[in-house]
Amino acid sequence: MDSEPSLFKKLQPTLALVILLAGAGGYIYFFTNADVFWPGFISMIFFYAVIFFLGTYASGLKGNKTTTDIMLAGRNIPLWIAVFTMSATWVGGGYINGTAEYTYDTNYGLMWVQAPWGYGLSLILGGLLFARKMRHFEFKTMLDPLAQRFGLRMSTVLFLPALLGEIFWTAAILTALGATFSTVLGLDIQTSIILSSLIAITYTAIGGLWAVALTDVVQLALLIIGLIIVIPFALNTVGGWDYVWDLYQQKMGGLASFLPSREVLGNYYLNWWDFALLLIFGGIPWQVYFQRVLASKNEKTAVRLSIIAGIVCLLAAIPPVMIGIIGSAVPSWESLGAASAPTDSALILPYVVRYLTPGAVATIGLGAIAAAVMSSVDSSILSASSMASWNIYRPLFKPNLSNHNLTKVIKKSIWIIGIAATLLALKITSVYALWFLCSDFVYVLLFPQLVTAFYDKKANAWGSFFGFVVAFILRFGGGDVTLGIPVLINYPMIEDGVVLFPFRTVSMLSGLITIIVVSRLTQKLSPAKMLRIIK
Repeated sequence: MDSEPSLFKKLQPTLALVILLAGAGGYIYFFTNADVFWPGFISMIFFYAVIFFLGTYASGLKGNKTTTDIMLAGRNIPLWIAVFTMSATWVGGGYINGTAEYTYDTNYGLMWVQAPWGYGLSLILGGLLFARKMRHFEFKTMLDPLAQRFGLRMSTVLFLPALLGEIFWTAAILTALGATFSTVLGLDIQTSIILSSLIAITYTAIGGLWAVALTDVVQLALLIIGLIIVIPFALNTVGGWDYVWDLYQQKMGGLASFLPSREVLGNYYLNWWDFALLLIFGGIPWQVYFQRVLASKNEKTAVRLSIIAGIVCLLAAIPPVMIGIIGSAVPSWESLGAASAPTDSALILPYVVRYLTPGAVATIGLGAIAAAVMSSVDSSILSASSMASWNIYRPLFKPNLSNHNLTKVIKKSIWIIGIAATLLALKITSVYALWFLCSDFVYVLLFPQLVTAFYDKKANAWGSFFGFVVAFILRFGGGDVTLGIPVLINYPMIEDGVVLFPFRTVSMLSGLITIIVVSRLTQKLSPAKMLRIIK
């Protein structure tokens, strides 16, 4: 029997990381002219070392001998850890940076800050409608029920939007981190993105879901503490909440409200509801969500963690919203030490942390942001890799692949998908735009498939295929500014090349109806298959 590794041996990977980061800091200090905020840089090394140690330690603590271990933590995650990891995954860098961004931006304001409550509701609805069923059948990924109902070929097709959603999600988060580090630390965005992604990829590949879950506990705690500490100092700098809120209302007018208004939104009213629905229902068909549901001890825990995490997500929006409002009240950033006002609304959170708080508080705030980013990056990478390995590589190329070799494939997939997301993050600017796009894909293309797989006993492969095609054509025919796709279908309500008609919801509903109708017309050709428990 092997002896327990010594503490020094357990610390070796973390010590190597600290030496590497310290060496990078030394190079920056002696050989570049970068204006680095060194207390923040040291804080970053400390936070990353703690997270990395927990991530690598988790592997030895729980083991990763089987695919169920690495993908689902042996289906043995306690409720309190499950709530932490679920909440931390949603409340990541895209969440806090994107929420602050839209709150601050005079083109959007509070009225367009939809993602926090949209995703909060999605977790609650996911728990009520799908969590119990998904856990009951003991699936390993979100694609398992789709593969059972619609076949391997169709599940392979459905894997693509699921994969792209996870990659876009990860890229949005890494972009948020890059913007933060460039502002607070003085490091360039590219270096920040690459460094952070490599750390997250490494400990995720080593420790699997247990690594992700245990680090999420620390990361969410750091996030909450960090942002709560930042707010009173920032408020004190700009004159207190009453002053800030009055000024914000004057500046934003009708946009300083969470509730939609036809008078304020005009032609964008239906567009607002289109995005609201895609966030609520497009927040459900995610492997990153169902991975935690499926890792729960039982069905009851799966439901409870979804509802509690949804409530946590709603409450977690308060600090970044306040930060966006506070940032809008700053009369002159130059007087606070900044070279200029934020050139992009996405920079408002790091600007508030850096220039409206004392150095020590800014250091803690930086740690909070880094923690938030890491908590979502690792989850998303693991989720996409799990689907790629279990639902695509294994059935298509190696049906008889052993547990040991499949685990190796998952770890390789973590690196491939992590690097792909990192490369995308180096090319994008708006965090919130990419964040919306993630849910857009899964809302239109995956949500109808998931609904019919569980709630329509006659849904079959032909219905699934034609439903996907119809939804795809109608959705991408409306174009996409973020991806640079032009408008191809002449929808009503087009202004400045942007479709204001709720074509995303129309596309989703059209796909759903098509699945139902075509499935009933093709029952003899392709009889419906029922869900079964995976052993």
